[in-house]
Amino acid sequence: MGRRRAIRVAHITPSFHPARAYGGPTESAYQLSVALARRGCDVRVLTTDADGLDRVLDVETTREIELVPGLRARYCPRRLVHAVSPALLRHLTPTLRWSDVVHLNAVYNFTTFPTLIGSAALDRPLVWSTRGALQRWSATSRPLAKGIWERACRAVAPRRLVLHVTSAEERAESAARVPEAKVAVIPNGVVVPPDLLPRPAREGGPLRLLSLGRLHPIKGLDNLVRAAAELKKSGVAFTLTIAGRGDAETTRALTDLVTTLSLGAEVKLVGEAHGDDKTRLFLGSDLFIAPSHRENFGIAIAEALAHGLPVIAGRGAPWSGLVEHDAGLWVDNDPKTLALAITRARALPLAEMGARGRAWVKEAFSWERVAAEMNAVYEGLCGPVHARSPERGVRP
Repeated sequence: MGRRRAIRVAHITPSFHPARAYGGPTESAYQLSVALARRGCDVRVLTTDADGLDRVLDVETTREIELVPGLRARYCPRRLVHAVSPALLRHLTPTLRWSDVVHLNAVYNFTTFPTLIGSAALDRPLVWSTRGALQRWSATSRPLAKGIWERACRAVAPRRLVLHVTSAEERAESAARVPEAKVAVIPNGVVVPPDLLPRPAREGGPLRLLSLGRLHPIKGLDNLVRAAAELKKSGVAFTLTIAGRGDAETTRALTDLVTTLSLGAEVKLVGEAHGDDKTRLFLGSDLFIAPSHRENFGIAIAEALAHGLPVIAGRGAPWSGLVEHDAGLWVDNDPKTLALAITRARALPLAEMGARGRAWVKEAFSWERVAAEMNAVYEGLCGPVHARSPERGVRP
């Protein structure tokens, strides 16, 4: 047998860093790839330059580029809708041939069927991160069409298949849709800032509430705005900042709701926030609110905790640990319950709760830990990897 070498991982994903339009899943795929490269995997990402329907990334699309040592990406031009890219199809087979294991980050997407079919044809094991797409909620769109799509995916999937989910709740809902697959429950990671600036004191002023993430009906932000109306009616002094980007219809509906409920002085929609702007929002708030109807993980919740901010999360998010670690509240996400939870939180030791939450995510959700668990899944699929002949190892 030849000498052992790094596992070659081909990540196939419709969008990738620095895309921001698609929220936490894109950032998670990037951070996982970086962490895998750091621990010695040879990671190649095949993706598009998509960043929402109305914009594309300013990236090199004619060649593969190195993002960090051990991690290279090829961004293919998006031609239609979110991620239809003929160039991606041209590069897919060479990328799969090069790999030891394929990691697919999409379900209802242009990239899904070619990756499943190609992996099966080339007998490559596949890890499929569904990123909550197989979960359902009361307002799930086109459930019949999605069911047909899922059955077709199962029919063409490779025989060595692991479904990657990020929580026990996601496993319960998703595994039944791909019953042939083994399932690995591995949470997303979170980047914990090494040092935090002091949080500005509230000094008896209004309670500073923050919600941050993609603007989408599944996030339950209409319930949060209605909860804000309940707070105002009961005389609670507060401000609520909602940061994030969504489609025009969702954004307009939230803006109109704020106006209808006469909350213009208390509730502000500030658009996207990244980097230093996001950090300032975390540090300038007292409490993070995540009223989602359904989350497979909820990366914004982990980020808030990493910045020392306690959280109130809806039960649609898999964060019962907020109560176990005394780092927040986990409640139903209807307006009255949210308002009562926020009112209750005013009397809680929020700074101490935030410190406990930060210590918890630092220990449990480091990207190093997540990458080690994912690497173990890869090794379980493809076994010890040894040097190949030069022609087999040609770079795509």
